[in-house]
Formats: sequence, C-alpha cells, structure tokens
Amino acid sequence: MTDLPAKNEDYVASKVPAVTLGFWVIKVIATTLGETGGDAVSMTLNWGYAISSALFIAILVIAVAAQIAAKAFHPFLYWLVIVATTTAGTTIADFADRSLGIGYPGGSLILFGLLMASLGIWYWQAGSISVDTVASPRIEMFYWTAILFSQTLGTALGDWMADSNGLGYERGALVFAGGLIVVAAAYFFTSVSRTLLFWSAFILTRPLGATLGDLLDKPVANGGLAFGRFYASAILAALIVGLIVVLPQRAGKHSGAVQEV
Repeated sequence: MTDLPAKNEDYVASKVPAVTLGFWVIKVIATTLGETGGDAVSMTLNWGYAISSALFIAILVIAVAAQIAAKAFHPFLYWLVIVATTTAGTTIADFADRSLGIGYPGGSLILFGLLMASLGIWYWQAGSISVDTVASPRIEMFYWTAILFSQTLGTALGDWMADSNGLGYERGALVFAGGLIVVAAAYFFTSVSRTLLFWSAFILTRPLGATLGDLLDKPVANGGLAFGRFYASAILAALIVGLIVVLPQRAGKHSGAVQEV
C-alpha cells in the first residue's frame, strides 16, 4: 500500500521491504510476538513495566543503529527492528496505562498525538511520509520513530478494546481484522491515498497482534488459550524466520520523487 511513482522514473533500492501480502502476514505475526514477548519479560519474569521498557528500548536503539548503518536491505535485520519496536511498544504502553495510571483512553489519546506529531514533523521536513522515500538516515529516523509510536498506540488500543470495553480477545481481534478488511477494500476499490491506507493498516495490525497475543497466552479462565508466554513467543519467532525464508523479501523501490501523501 504505497503510492506509485511515474513509470518513467529511475528507481534505486530502498532499505525497507516492498509492501506485499507477505509483508502484512509477517507484520501481524511480529506484532503478536511483541505482545507475548513483552509480557513474558514484564509479567512472567516479573521485571515490571519500567525495567522491561528500559531493556527493550536499549535493544531497539541498537537494532535501529544497525539498520541505519546497513548499506542495503537485509530482511532479518529489518524484521528484528520491527519486533524490537513492538516489544518496546508493549511494555511502554503498559507502563503508561497501568503504572502511571493514565488508563487506556488517556494513554491511547497521548500516543495518537505523539504519532501524529512524528508524522507531521516527518512531512514538514521531507515533504512526504510515504515509505517510498525511506532512503536516507534522516528519513529512516522519522520512519522508525513513527513506527515505534504506532506500535505503542496499537498496544493501548488492543488492550482498551479487549479489556476495558469487555469484548474479550477473540471479538477484539475480529474488530481489528474487520478494520483491516475495510482498509484493504479501500485500497482495491477506491483512489484514497495509498500512504494514508498504509499507515492505517500499519496501526491496525498492532492491536490485532496485541489481542491475538493475549488470546494465545492468557489463562483459559480469562478467555485465553494458556499457551504460555515463552512457548507462544518461541513458536511465533520460528514462524517469522520460516516466512522470511519462504516468502519473497525484496527491497522496496525509491525514486527520489515526492509522492502523494
């Protein structure tokens, strides 16, 4: 879901993957892993949200630095950074919602504001927030900052929908899956901005992953399947590695031209 440049432009390889069906499949699984992995450290190991957030933020900083320093697209490195953003997003959102007492509505509104601010600054500096423009360290920093905020927002939204609104994990997952179907329909049957649809889908996949992760690891008495957080995380990590190997993972194309936003 990206805006397409004119056919006669010259392309260079980007350092982020082409947005394909395989991209979205791995993204949903990665966000589910972020939920189970984040909860495994903060809850199962009982490290708490603050220490867990500090740990995952440190891992994220190292992973992003490696990604930005890389000269070309490396699928395993890229998805490592995605998983790092989603695990950090899980514990950061839980820390804000629960430890600071902001609550799910307040946390979601604050995170939505931070996401909109990060995208606004990116657009102000670069003239576009399309992933087709991610081809320099400066733009990559905007890209990863927006992704971190979107992952954290998605966690808060997922918990808010499943817990506070009483939908439960299965029905919460169905709500966000339905939202993704609407975005997909808009992509195929309307001329709505591809950039807007990309970020809408990117945000919605995170609460979908959050509710699916909770469904996997929560006790049966609480509406989950009781897989266990570490067991579920190991299965999801192995599945991601397998899909990266099996599904086509090619770099996206960057034209250098500013596209529709």
